[in-house]
Amino acid sequence: MPAKIRTILVDDEPLARASVSILLRNDPQIEIIAECSSGAQALTAIRSLKPDLLFLDVEMPELDGFDVLEMLGTHLPPAIIFVTAYDKYALRAFETGALDYLLKPFDNGRFHRALDRAKHRAVPPYDPPTSPSLTVKSAGQIHFLKLSEIDWIEAADYYSCLHIGPKTHLLRRSMAELEAELDPNLFCRIHRSAIVQIDRVKSLQINKIGEYDVLLNDNTTTLRLSRRHKKNLQSRLESRNLN
Repeated sequence: MPAKIRTILVDDEPLARASVSILLRNDPQIEIIAECSSGAQALTAIRSLKPDLLFLDVEMPELDGFDVLEMLGTHLPPAIIFVTAYDKYALRAFETGALDYLLKPFDNGRFHRALDRAKHRAVPPYDPPTSPSLTVKSAGQIHFLKLSEIDWIEAADYYSCLHIGPKTHLLRRSMAELEAELDPNLFCRIHRSAIVQIDRVKSLQINKIGEYDVLLNDNTTTLRLSRRHKKNLQSRLESRNLN
């Protein structure tokens, strides 16, 4: 039997937690390992239990949902679904790496669509590819692109645009899917719309609004660095330089 998807529910409203719990109980793939009523409880539970799937409310006592994710740093669960009554947080939720955003009240169909996506993220139906290449179909041709050749990857709606020197290749894969499969020792997410190969980074530069941009080795490509990913990238660059 495949391993169960270990799940934590976080919401300060008991009825909201109960409704999600009821929808999950009859799913043989799901195991609810904790229910938390505050951000502080959630932080402790996630750190100790290391769930595969997290259902997370936004507005909660002590720490809100975004505070919880920020304090977890890079140690986030593989699949995160925000569950909230406020639509104003949707963009920020996806910027933090959320897989889906359920707006209360939601119907069973919407919930299970989100859950199906989470299952594929939390427990992939296949082993991550070990081959250091990506297959791209374009204009009737099939290209096998070595990962080591990719400078950076850009979000393009439901596609991802692979930048290799002056050339680009469009891949019908989401940024979230690619990030989950790429070697984290080689690639780093720097923005919701950009993943960069760490060895291609030349420097970080402060722009006109006081934020950081990422300058690549070609001295012409400048990419935006979001605050959420800044510490992780700096840490990775420091490790690279030490090695």
